[in-house]
Amino acid sequence: MIGITGFGGYVPRLRLSRQAVAQANAWYAPHFAARKGTRSMVNWDEDSITMAVAAARDCLGAGEDRRHVRSVLLASGTLPFAERLNAGVVAGALTLDDDIDAIDLGGSQRAALSAVTQAVARVRAGGGDVLVLASDARKALAASAQEIEYGDAAAALLIGQDKVLAEFLGAGTLSVDFVDHFRAAGEDIDYHWEERWVRDEGLSKLVPRAVADALQQAGVAPAEVDHLIFPSSFAKMDAQLAKACGIRAEAVVDPLFAQIGDSGLPHALLVLAHLLERAEPGKVIVLAQFGSGAQALVFRTTDAAGTFRPSRGVHAWIARGAEERSYTKFLAFKGQLQLERGMRGEQDKKTALSTAWRHRAALLGLVAGRCEVTGSVHFPPSRISYDQGKPLQDTQRPYRLADRPAKILSWSAEYLSYHPAPPHHYGQIDFEGGGRILMDFTDLDVGEVDSGSAMEMVFRIKDVDERRHFTRYFWKATPVRGAKA
Repeated sequence: MIGITGFGGYVPRLRLSRQAVAQANAWYAPHFAARKGTRSMVNWDEDSITMAVAAARDCLGAGEDRRHVRSVLLASGTLPFAERLNAGVVAGALTLDDDIDAIDLGGSQRAALSAVTQAVARVRAGGGDVLVLASDARKALAASAQEIEYGDAAAALLIGQDKVLAEFLGAGTLSVDFVDHFRAAGEDIDYHWEERWVRDEGLSKLVPRAVADALQQAGVAPAEVDHLIFPSSFAKMDAQLAKACGIRAEAVVDPLFAQIGDSGLPHALLVLAHLLERAEPGKVIVLAQFGSGAQALVFRTTDAAGTFRPSRGVHAWIARGAEERSYTKFLAFKGQLQLERGMRGEQDKKTALSTAWRHRAALLGLVAGRCEVTGSVHFPPSRISYDQGKPLQDTQRPYRLADRPAKILSWSAEYLSYHPAPPHHYGQIDFEGGGRILMDFTDLDVGEVDSGSAMEMVFRIKDVDERRHFTRYFWKATPVRGAKA
């Protein structure tokens, strides 16, 4: 049996109020005034890579042994690098083995579903467990419908044969060059075609064919479908699809648009991860996505459904949201509004790629060194253990810090230096079991933390070399909020 053996997701903490967007643009686009709810938005230090890492950690948990993961497939339409293996950065942050296969996928909104079918084929061929990740942080023109409808998020599925939660039954695929929208190479914003044409000639005709093919391959009748997942920004399009396919109306799953928005490429997997948190055994799940044709997948939950718990789960990520009503902050975080930085924000940020390579485990994986003789933890790790009065050489062994509990020893919040989200919070972090690092803080409010506050680690953008367009990643500390799932 091959199928889903683990799942997870990630939704950024910040949720942009749609009314705030409408009010800011009311002078130009008054027809948006009635929009309600929120859409998720990345912080300034988040992108498709950092969100993919967060979703993967939600799926894999805090275990030390991740050797069963033999491939990482990262699907996204907004990868930060065109010529650098984005999935390789993710694998490094997860401290996966160097001999795994890491692949970037994109080019279509259904690329995440295609990644799942590729993962199934790899497992069937004896390639070990495959981690499927999907992540998007799209940009849109100001005062556009997409600006309000979009959301930022990531999802993760682990595909394997051990303790399968949902068995893969079949897939249906249509690959045709139906262009509902496109984005040329080097551009940031999609160009969208007329909505009625897309709905009537694309969605209504292509997606039912993919669903029918998937059900036929799975040997499942439409009336047997218990859950239908079809994310679409067109109102009630999922209900229309259900009717066209002969699937019961009550099978349609809430797409989470009111809280998150449409996260694009990862959205079907995100809704699936949310559904699997509460799924019962023996339920047939169909998920479909439109893009350069259409694709549909069919799963049936097993008796093991309900035995797996992600570290937090999509429901917990949604629950921790903080409403953001500053429209200019949203534009600035998206890189669509250039703010005055002052002279202190003018320094060159060239990254020494040789140094980044030599210290890749410490920088990407937050791996320290633990002395086998004294038990002391050193970051960054080195050949010399520098305990006072006990200089030892080559006694340190890799010691992962990213998933260990931590607390603030001392901290500061200041406006003097340039920071994209002032004030700049940073401080000394002490890890349970040893280890101390001076770190940036993120995703927190003024006055929220103090010495002794419990913190957890998140993989984020450290800074961006805007002259050479290189993004540097590292770990930051954020307050622990609520119990993990």
